[in-house]
Amino acid sequence: METSVLVVIDMQRGVFAQPRFDQAGRVERINQLIAAAHQTIFIQHVEGEMQPDSEAWQLLPEIEQPANALYINKTACDSFWHTTLEAQLTAGAHRGFVICGCATDYCVDCTVKTAATKGFRVTVAADAHTTADRTFASAEQLIGQHNEVWASLSLPGNAIQVVESAAILQQWRS
Repeated sequence: METSVLVVIDMQRGVFAQPRFDQAGRVERINQLIAAAHQTIFIQHVEGEMQPDSEAWQLLPEIEQPANALYINKTACDSFWHTTLEAQLTAGAHRGFVICGCATDYCVDCTVKTAATKGFRVTVAADAHTTADRTFASAEQLIGQHNEVWASLSLPGNAIQVVESAAILQQWRS
């Protein structure tokens, strides 16, 4: 059986200084995924006031952090760009993972697409990523639109899966 790996993007205090769609619900589902995953990798954005060890850089206090969790800093929307994420996944022989976090239309989107083009099997937890309202679209619209786009991207032999958290948890537990 393949190890269940969860990548959690930018669930940081500084990121959530701006209101995000369904924060409490998203945190609840992310924590359920963390509790069930064999390995959790937290990605933390470093920019502006979000410098390592600063208050803004810290994960939200309500996010569970398992003892075996890995932590990776990034400076771009793409969690693979100039980070150790690919090396960490490869070292653990992980060719697939579930992704969740913030922001749907920036860091989650870039990471999903890069991972898939690198050959990783990506499953997006459809109800465990969030974003903020933008000028021309609400956060809820952006989440729905990105779930639709990811599920229909043309990547022959490596389609991105977009699945509700409950189904992921059921699969991991079976």
